[in-house]
Amino acid sequence: MRKVIVTEFLSLDGVMENPTSWQQGFSSRAIGEFKQSELFESDALLLGRVTYEGFAEYWPTATETGEFGERMNSLPKFVATTTLDTLEWNAVALGEDVIAEVVQLKRQEGGNLLTYGSGTFSQTLLQHGLVDELRLLVYPVVAGRGKRFFTGADKLTLQLAASRELGAGVVLLTYAPPSPISAPAGA
Repeated sequence: MRKVIVTEFLSLDGVMENPTSWQQGFSSRAIGEFKQSELFESDALLLGRVTYEGFAEYWPTATETGEFGERMNSLPKFVATTTLDTLEWNAVALGEDVIAEVVQLKRQEGGNLLTYGSGTFSQTLLQHGLVDELRLLVYPVVAGRGKRFFTGADKLTLQLAASRELGAGVVLLTYAPPSPISAPAGA
């Protein structure tokens, strides 16, 4: 069974929106190595519509990104959308029942299903018990405003599986659900 991995960039005050506006100056070799490893351990991306649109605009034309960019462009992408009729960049839309579609993807053989950002979609996956690992890269900055990752979420209890300092004051917090997740009944 495949794992769903959700990875988010967060400010100290929980903002996830537009991280490029607040994460400038906080780079390190360890962050790059972590993101490279995470991508290469996965064999597909699960993306929300907004993240898909931003990535699909940037990555196919990013010519100086080496192996990372090649991997990003070559992976299949599954997109949660009800508004896009056509998708490019090696992507297909998840059906109307996104939860059932993700359950089916998890049941297949293969590597991790990686979700970058995609706040609303990630919240949906968390609320339905479909996330096997939540990776939060917390940056030492208070963004002050912007969409927060856990705004409006129902109570979630997660277990800290690991923590690691990645340089430049960035901390990786890895959370797992409190017990093994199985497919929801009837899925």
